[in-house]
Amino acid sequence: MKKPKNILSGIKNFFSKVHSKLPKIPPMKPETREKLDKVINFMNRFSIIFHVILACFLTFIIEFISRRDLRSTLTFMDAHTWAYLYNSLIIFVSLSIVYFFRRRALARVIISGLWLFLGIINGCILAQRVTPFGYTDLKMVTDLLTMQNTNYFTAGQALIAVIGVAAFIAFCIWLWAKGPKFQGRSNKLVVFLFVASCFIWVPLTTQAAQDKNIIASYFSNIAQGYENYGFVYGFSSSVVDRGMSKPDAYSKKKIESIEDSVKVADTSRSKEDMPNIVVVLLESFVDPTDINFLKTSSDPIPNFHELEANYSTGHMTVPVVGAGTANTEFEVLTGMGLQFFGTGEYPYKTILKETDCESIASDLSKLGYGTHVVHNNGGNFYSRANAFSMMGFDTFTSKELMNITEYTPLGSWPTDDILVDETIKSMDATPDQQDLVYTITVQGHGDYPTEKVIENPEITVSGAKDEATNNQWEYYINEIHEVDKFIGKLKDALAQRDEKTILVLWGDHLPTLGLEESDMATGDIFKTKYVTWNNFGLEKQDADLTSYQLLAHLTDQLDIHEGTMFRFHQSQQDVATDSKDYIQNFELLQYDILYGKRYCYNGDKDPYPASDLVMGIDETSIDRTWLASDGKLMIYGQHFTPWSKVFINGTKVPTTYVSGNYLKIKTDKLDDSDVLVVNQMGSSNTIFRSSNEYVYHIPADPSEETPATDTPQNETDIEDQDALMNNMDKNEVVNDIQEGTEEPVKQYPPATAKE
Repeated sequence: MKKPKNILSGIKNFFSKVHSKLPKIPPMKPETREKLDKVINFMNRFSIIFHVILACFLTFIIEFISRRDLRSTLTFMDAHTWAYLYNSLIIFVSLSIVYFFRRRALARVIISGLWLFLGIINGCILAQRVTPFGYTDLKMVTDLLTMQNTNYFTAGQALIAVIGVAAFIAFCIWLWAKGPKFQGRSNKLVVFLFVASCFIWVPLTTQAAQDKNIIASYFSNIAQGYENYGFVYGFSSSVVDRGMSKPDAYSKKKIESIEDSVKVADTSRSKEDMPNIVVVLLESFVDPTDINFLKTSSDPIPNFHELEANYSTGHMTVPVVGAGTANTEFEVLTGMGLQFFGTGEYPYKTILKETDCESIASDLSKLGYGTHVVHNNGGNFYSRANAFSMMGFDTFTSKELMNITEYTPLGSWPTDDILVDETIKSMDATPDQQDLVYTITVQGHGDYPTEKVIENPEITVSGAKDEATNNQWEYYINEIHEVDKFIGKLKDALAQRDEKTILVLWGDHLPTLGLEESDMATGDIFKTKYVTWNNFGLEKQDADLTSYQLLAHLTDQLDIHEGTMFRFHQSQQDVATDSKDYIQNFELLQYDILYGKRYCYNGDKDPYPASDLVMGIDETSIDRTWLASDGKLMIYGQHFTPWSKVFINGTKVPTTYVSGNYLKIKTDKLDDSDVLVVNQMGSSNTIFRSSNEYVYHIPADPSEETPATDTPQNETDIEDQDALMNNMDKNEVVNDIQEGTEEPVKQYPPATAKE
């Protein structure tokens, strides 16, 4: 290992070489140098005042970028003057670091540049979603990279970002080599004490500001919190305020007393009488009748309204608006609350990376349920594959395991129809078990175009403030109209099964369409709706709930009383959710499970371990291969998808997706006895599922067909498989793709959730 001294020497030599290669700047005239020295000396003498002005200026610019409007920026400064000055204080404190360096101009540029960079990112994010930029978003950079060439993150935007960052770095290098250096003498002890005192001011000032209600310690609405208290404070709090703080009352005795107070009977429903439970997240779903200004030519969601009229329903209070699907999902599946976490935190990206977590899946697994997730989006987004394993699910069928061919009119999201068959398939995979299936839709997801995209929409819309907004609403309404058709098809498919089943459908948050409280019939932008259906005569019991109460309420109706959090909520149904005891005990139990010593498990530290999550239901297989007329290798098999990639001896090769049964690769890297495997690939080169190993043999006579390992059904009379692919009837639908070609069906760039 190199010594630190040698490393520093190497860095110094590198920058010396850079310095030597920079263009020489002509020497200044004596009078110019004298004037510049006076300016530098003046700024050094009054640098603290200069930092105050710079901090206030940077805060103004950052707020202007975030709000994209001068008037609203000035309104913020006027209505929340002390919050504006507090944001400036945070930047001022960060600028005090420059006194540790002689190249103070460079340090100022770097610190100022970083703040502006964060502000620009926030502005760009707010242009596409409601939820502002927080620290947890930095943990989702890999998800961002998978969004290239989508409606949200184009290759052009990526190029601009790279050029901008490169230009800033180049300027910093030039400033390091050619910029001014502090020439005066500084007392290191005084500098240290000054900088340290600045950083000590922050927590003291923060506490005082919170006590005076200048800023809030918790944002129930993250977007509103940033709006009221500023980006700098909001982002900074998301950095330092993560996870859950240990409650003052936390102790073994207190947890035991809470457990003793949970007066809920044991599960009384017999195993044979337990129903299948199908839980469906409806992405960005809102009942149009809940929006005051909106008028539609006909009911866009008749299936939803039919369920609402005949089965248990109600409004559901969710923790996010416009984005943040995974956080509503977390509350529903675990019975835990986001209000106890840090600002803008996604537990999927933080605590569930480190520890397993009791959930509805692990609770029902103990009763013999098979537990499945179905989602027509990426398996790695929000780190879902990891999170669902930590929650104890058995299987997860993500888009990479689906043969998706239908997309929304913009081509940005798969339609939800495919989820009907995939949900039923998950239930069929465990014929001797009851099932919990959690299905996540995406068709209602934004962005929603301001121009007219659907020429002849089924539902016409009016009432929005202008034509562009009306176009957005019309697109959205027609997409959730399609989602409503999916609801009807899913209900009918479940009704055809000779099994007791209950279905619950719920919206995760309102769409990103600028809705305000005054626009909503509920007066609350944090309320969505849920509806249910069942085929065994369960009594209709309407109730308004929070998202963390939803499944506790549902299982209580089924006489299923399992799980620490769900039993707790079941025991508190007559208690106001904002009561002091409810909130305190809720927080204590949640802390005990996620961060504490798990006293609630009576000494068993891990009663709900992470599962060995299986991706998908269907087995991918290679059945046979042959050389096509163009010299490429045709691969016939089962359950291929647009995310199937062929590997030769463990190395991925370019793969053409033809259909659910056919893939195609070049043969230039293929030798006799090479081993072929088809892998279902997620983002970041994750292998979700693999086929059998197929040993390829070069045929002695290329015109002869390679012997099949398993003759494809309905092809026993066809001798020339190449002719089969070249001569398919173009009007015949096989595997739901365009036939008569060996080229892949047009595929839109795989979309990734912009959350």
